[in-house]
Formats: sequence, C-alpha cells, structure tokens
Amino acid sequence: MCNNSSWHMDKSNLENSLFTVYYILVCIVAIPGNILALWVFFYNYKCDTNIVFLRNLALADISYILILPMRIIYHMSDNNWLLGEPACRLLGFFFYLNMYGSLYFMMCISLDRFLAIVFPVKSIKLRKPVYAKIVSVILWVMLITSMFPMLLSNQTLQRNATTECLQLYREKTSRIALVSLSIGFIIPFIAVLCSYIAIAHALWRGGNIKETIKNKAIKLTVMILVIFVICFVPYHVSRFAYILAFNQKNRPCTSAHFHSNRITSALTSLNGALDPIMYFFVTQKFRNSFLKLVCRKEGNNIGQLST
Repeated sequence: MCNNSSWHMDKSNLENSLFTVYYILVCIVAIPGNILALWVFFYNYKCDTNIVFLRNLALADISYILILPMRIIYHMSDNNWLLGEPACRLLGFFFYLNMYGSLYFMMCISLDRFLAIVFPVKSIKLRKPVYAKIVSVILWVMLITSMFPMLLSNQTLQRNATTECLQLYREKTSRIALVSLSIGFIIPFIAVLCSYIAIAHALWRGGNIKETIKNKAIKLTVMILVIFVICFVPYHVSRFAYILAFNQKNRPCTSAHFHSNRITSALTSLNGALDPIMYFFVTQKFRNSFLKLVCRKEGNNIGQLST
C-alpha cells in the first residue's frame, strides 16, 4: 500500500497554494478560449470533416473546464472535499471524458489530415461531414459508456476529520487499470504518430500540394504533438509507473510517485488552454474572431481614455 500521508501533510500548504493558482490561470485562458471556439465552429464555419472533429474537441474541453472550479475549491479548503458525493463522481466522470475525448478527437483530426494530404483524391468520398458526425457519435457513446461506472460507485472517503474525493487524483487503484490505461492512450498516440510521419513524408516529397495546405498541415502537426507531449504523455507514463509501484512500501519511491501523479494529472488540464492556441494558429476564422474581440476591447479602452 502506498504510504503517502506524512509526505502529503508536509507539502500540503505549498501544494494547495500552487494548485489553486495554477487552476485559476488555466480557467482564465480555457473558459473564454473554448467558448469562442464553440461559437466560431458552430456558427461561422461551413461544416466539413475537420470542423466536425474540432467542434467535438472543443466540447470535450468544455466538459473538463466545468470541473476545474471543483478542484480549486478542494485545494482552497486544504484538501477537504466539501461538495458531496455526487460532485465527486461527476468530477471523475468529466475528467476522463475530457481527457480521452480530447485524445480520440485529436486522433480523428490527425487521420483526417492524413487522408486529405496523402490520399487527396481517393479519400474524397470518405471525408464527408456525415461520416465524421457518425464517428463522433460512436466515440461519445463509447466514452460515456466506459466512464459511466464512475457515477454508480462511492468515491468519497472520511479520514482524519476530512472528506477525500478519490476521483481527484486517483491515488488508489489496481493493476487492472493498466489495461484500460494502455488502450485509452496507446491507440490514439500511435495513430497520431503514424499519421504525422506519413504526412511529413508526403510534404517532403512535394507533389501538387498547395502551399497554404502545407503550412496548415505543418502547424496542426506541431501543435497536436506538442499538446500530446505536454499534457498526456507525462500523465500516462507517470500513471503507469504509479500503478506498478502502488503496493510497494519504500517511502521515498512512493512519495515520488505520489508527487508525480498529482503534477502530471494537473498538467492534463493544460489541454483546455492549449487547444484554443492551436485553433488560433490553424483556423483563420477563429484567429479573425479573436483579433476582432481584442481590437474592439482596445478601441473601447482608448475611447474611454479620450473622453
């Protein structure tokens, strides 16, 4: 059994302060960024396969942003869960729904770019919005079904006059989780990696690919790989090691794994802030809408100063 209680108490105040500030900063970027993304993708874009997947990626991000205030309250309350059992269950449900929703919709975006660039003519019939919508519905059904058991079992624990939400950082688990962890991460990661290797090879060969399409593909490739490396790879590597070490009693080892588990879990929330940055660089209408909002705000400020 992991023995992390004494280490956890030693670091509690600093940890809670850092996590509180961190989640607030993520909210400041993620909430307006993803609201703008949803507005642009649903109302200002002609529907195509890429936009269908981007819409669903933004929806996945919103599902995680909804639970960030819960994490902020938890850390501001000195690791005491005050929101009750239902909220704890919802927190775990939306955390994994967002994370794996983001992973699989990024995989869909990558595969769509792969078909568009490597097989531009052959994939025309396959790359239709209706098929993208069907794939999206299937993915959501699979994700919700696989996460639904979290809503049915008790996830809070009373300890030392405080209430713990076991879904916050999943600090207790079994080796059975290694299977779902591997399926949930390795499949989209390999698909994304292989897609972009093939895209890079196609771009290197040149051919009749337009310069604008090349630039967009390069930007999208770099951004998705950066998001994978920063947000998801550390968590899954750390989680894998944490599960393997769970039954060890060597305190220095388990303390390190406990610390890594919490930090990398928090890093996954950066996905909600980084995705709008990706939209800014790869989608013209999102960039234009963002710049219009900024310019309008600056114009209002200048007008107020001049009166």
